[in-house]
Amino acid sequence: MTDGRFAISIHILTLLAKAEKGWLEGEEWLSSEFIASSININPVLVRKEISKLRHAGLVQSKEGKNGGSALAKPAGQILLSEVYKVVYDRPVLGLAKNDPNPKCPVGREINAHLTTLYQEAEKGLLEKLGQTTLQQFEEQFR
Repeated sequence: MTDGRFAISIHILTLLAKAEKGWLEGEEWLSSEFIASSININPVLVRKEISKLRHAGLVQSKEGKNGGSALAKPAGQILLSEVYKVVYDRPVLGLAKNDPNPKCPVGREINAHLTTLYQEAEKGLLEKLGQTTLQQFEEQFR
């Protein structure tokens, strides 16, 4: 998760959850420029992540002068594990990429053991994220 996409997506969704609660008076739809200024990244990167979140049914967008993005469903119905799955469509730790020496006692078994370790770590991460809604996360911000 070192590429920061999960953090960017959570930041976007937290801003949208705050906007939904009237955090920015009169601003229910947030522009990618506004969101990008909060994250301190290029608006193109924000639009890319919003597109993925919209495709997953977490965000809705509208074009035009008063357009922007908003949550597609209540923050209390969005689990952080859902966001993780949108951002990472394959295991974060990846798969073993080398072809070790099958004559070596470690080499012949390393990939199988790494795969098990990675799967268990991913499962634990998803379980933890699945215990927290976007609303619970958003409520930490004053």
